Amino acid sequence: MAEIYQAVRVTDKVYWVGAIDWKIRDFHGYDTPRGSTYNAYLVMGEKIALLDAVKEPFKAELMSRIRSIIDPERIDYIVSNHSEPDHTGCLARVIRKVKPEKVFASKMGKKALYEHYAIDVEAVSTGNVLDLGGLSLKFIETRMIHWPDSMVTYIPEVKALISQDAFGMHYATGERFADQLDEPVLRRESDKYYANIVLPYSPIVKNALESLASLDIDLICPDHGPIWRSKEWVGKVLGWYGEYVEQKPTMKAVVIFDSMWSSTEKMAQAIAEGLIEGTADVRMINLHESPRSQVAHELLSAGALLVGSPTINNGIFPTVADVMTYIEGLKPKNLLGAAFGSYGWSGEAVGVLENTLDRMGVERTRESIKVNYVPTGDDLLKCRELGVNIARDMAERI
Repeated sequence: MAEIYQAVRVTDKVYWVGAIDWKIRDFHGYDTPRGSTYNAYLVMGEKIALLDAVKEPFKAELMSRIRSIIDPERIDYIVSNHSEPDHTGCLARVIRKVKPEKVFASKMGKKALYEHYAIDVEAVSTGNVLDLGGLSLKFIETRMIHWPDSMVTYIPEVKALISQDAFGMHYATGERFADQLDEPVLRRESDKYYANIVLPYSPIVKNALESLASLDIDLICPDHGPIWRSKEWVGKVLGWYGEYVEQKPTMKAVVIFDSMWSSTEKMAQAIAEGLIEGTADVRMINLHESPRSQVAHELLSAGALLVGSPTINNGIFPTVADVMTYIEGLKPKNLLGAAFGSYGWSGEAVGVLENTLDRMGVERTRESIKVNYVPTGDDLLKCRELGVNIARDMAERI
């Protein structure tokens, strides 16, 4: 009987056997309106290897795609490049079914898989090679891109890099290859993925890119999103990552805020008008209506962050606190900015925001602004002037 789910040929010896998650809309706090994929790859040498698995509910899809090519019990080896549950959730069940000769992971992957699932595997290190007969798997550890266990697998005979979460994106489509999709959408989703998942590890990514430059790569096969096939597409995504790690400041200014009775919102609008006058490219984001991952995405290519909140219970508004906690952990670089907000009687919000900006390393080149209750016309002119001055400071840095 024909299988419902079919494998997709990547090369004569490599097949995609992953799963498409059309309905996921939240990936631990990162909104995913386009869904995602959990990619796994079957490598067919004289010995057969399965590289990575899928999220637990998608085991049947994985196994069906494998069965469309071979009996799963013919698989000799399983390699886990990354132990996060979206790639290993069904791994224990797959191992019981397949009964592979060996299962491999990095040293930290061995530890993680045991602690997650009580799976005992064989550890490999950078430089170790698994001979499949006609094909070989070369392991390269990439610790903290983006977990301690992370590694990539290079197949020199087909010039393919199985890259786990690196070079991926959350994007569910029926097409498996980047060249079948719209490039602006790919760039947007790649940017967003990096900003929300990989950004804190940019110095490590920079070193990894330098190491990968020595490899002859025609294919990058990530664990999420489309496969990059051809030197042209590989060059594009590597180039994008080269830009990400630099985080060069631009004339984009991101203004984020929430408001109780519109006072802080009016201040944000006045600041935005000043930024526009100063020729900044403005993104104004009302946190009451927008997800935190949108803020992270916009900051990846920004030069300034201005954040506003009213004072509530001697602190900042809950939506603002949520986003500031999130982006502080992502560690964006090369930003300047300021805080602003309104208050009724105590007025602590602006000071809290200033402290957060300082911890983030955001350079505060201008004084923050806070107003009592409702901003006057003069208050709004000061906000507008703040925007003009921030734009001027941004231009001097470019």
